[in-house]
Amino acid sequence: MEGKLNLAPESTAERTALWRALHVEVDAAPHIFEDTLGLRLLAPGAEWRRRPDMDPDFTKTFRASMVARARFVEDLVIEQAARGVAQYVILGAGLDTFAQRRTDIASRMRVFEVDQPAPQEWKRQRLAALGYGVPEWLRLVPVDFEGGGSAWQSLSAAGFDTKQPAVVASTGVSMYLTKDATMATFRQVAALAPGSILAMTFMLPLDLMPADVRPGLEQAIKGARASGTPFISFFESDEIVMMARNAGFREVQHVPPGVLANRYFAAREDGLRLLSAEEFLIATI
Repeated sequence: MEGKLNLAPESTAERTALWRALHVEVDAAPHIFEDTLGLRLLAPGAEWRRRPDMDPDFTKTFRASMVARARFVEDLVIEQAARGVAQYVILGAGLDTFAQRRTDIASRMRVFEVDQPAPQEWKRQRLAALGYGVPEWLRLVPVDFEGGGSAWQSLSAAGFDTKQPAVVASTGVSMYLTKDATMATFRQVAALAPGSILAMTFMLPLDLMPADVRPGLEQAIKGARASGTPFISFFESDEIVMMARNAGFREVQHVPPGVLANRYFAAREDGLRLLSAEEFLIATI
């Protein structure tokens, strides 16, 4: 009974899902990313719109960052699926809804969602309550990281095939990990089958951020520390690229926010623009 009382989504995953829904509700079409299923999973009631961290004006750049990040990864997965890659691993999956929204793609793959046991069990129950359930091709992979659990051992037990290529996504995670832990992830992914690709976000040190991004990042750092999940690691772009190369990746690409801004926001006339504190690393085996 006590375990059931602790079942709940992580606060960061909840906020991300609500920002995605807010984008659809308050920003002009065409939307960068359409996802209101996370809101349905949470079922927070109408009062969620009155939360200080959901103010449409204050959160404009934050939600722009979240939807651009999600769209970039999803575009990559769809592109790789068209090339025959049939495994997709989401590290720190949270309230990701790719498997439910894009069954046309996901049902032709094997999708592995890796997360902490309690939030994932909560999500499993909510998916069942909404009638989605967990199809055979979707594998929910609980890993007790605090207890020393290994994502890769758990993935193998869940049916992940290390001899077949995969897309591995890790967004909004690296800042909470030590650099040694990030290097360990690099080595593990770099040992997968040729053709595998890693999409990871990271944060630059504050003093290397553009001036218009720093205030938002400073608030995020303070908020993370206050919630008990402080940011631990920041990376210079050359540093993290070299780490990935040293881990054994064949090709490593740094993707700054400007690339996403040009791809998804250049034609917008509603003033929504990307001011992201996160940058992407794309590494191919």
